[in-house]
Amino acid sequence: MDRYDLRGRVVVITGANGGLGRLLARALHRKGARLALLDLDGSAVQVQAAALGDEGAARGWAADVRDAERLERVMAEVDAHFGGIDVVVAGAGIQAFGPLETFTPEAFARVIDINLNGVWRTFSAALPYVKPRRGYLLAVSSMGAFIHSPLQAAYSASKAGVWAMCDSIRLELRPDGVGVGSLHPTFFPTRLMEDTLNDPAGKAVWGGNKGALWKMVPIETVVLEAVECIERRAEMTTVPRHLAVAGLAPGVLRPVAERLGFTDEGIRRAVRLSSPTGWSDPAATARTTGQTPANEARHDL
Repeated sequence: MDRYDLRGRVVVITGANGGLGRLLARALHRKGARLALLDLDGSAVQVQAAALGDEGAARGWAADVRDAERLERVMAEVDAHFGGIDVVVAGAGIQAFGPLETFTPEAFARVIDINLNGVWRTFSAALPYVKPRRGYLLAVSSMGAFIHSPLQAAYSASKAGVWAMCDSIRLELRPDGVGVGSLHPTFFPTRLMEDTLNDPAGKAVWGGNKGALWKMVPIETVVLEAVECIERRAEMTTVPRHLAVAGLAPGVLRPVAERLGFTDEGIRRAVRLSSPTGWSDPAATARTTGQTPANEARHDL
């Protein structure tokens, strides 16, 4: 299959001010794409866009993936500004830790609303513009879609849901020539990953991300694979690629990962250290409850 040439293509990125979003925007800019950068922090993405060139090359918009009407208005503005939309990267997301016993329904619903419903709203708002151009929709999911960790029912459900949703949407849009894909990176360093490592429950679950099973990959690797994913209009991409088997055979590999990665004592310790809101660190909690909106649209894993 021929490469999807990104020169002159209009690419929308949600969560554009996050660690992955910022580097992905730069990489796509180098490929010649024109960028619409969406984030809760509108001023931040405007500065980010200005660093990439004039408004013909990149422009920033304030947008909340929980607000369907706002997303629809922004997509219409992007279309009017650039003359169309070719690619959408749904990258906004949050993280949280909490057991069933104490995790609040509000905290659970918030994770689902941003990580899963937010992708749906983003794709839905963009489709009227992507469809005529036979473009491509990409959702940033996670290896958490395949390997489900304790204290992360909301996160695991949201990322697995994104994977399943992309598969379903791909089939319905196939006759229209629109590609749909999901990106599944393992751990990589971002500010949100730092929050995870600094959270007592998160540290207890993942063991400080040491050892081969939960080892982080460089964020540059994730960016390169994300660009490659778009250029191939891929259906599913894992980072690193050799972990693709986790998505192809979860029923076989998941029990192995669960036995090796999560001990009973480690799980009990994580439960004791967890917070009902999903974060034990007050600063991290603030970032996932809207008090520091710039960080909420940052993608995590």
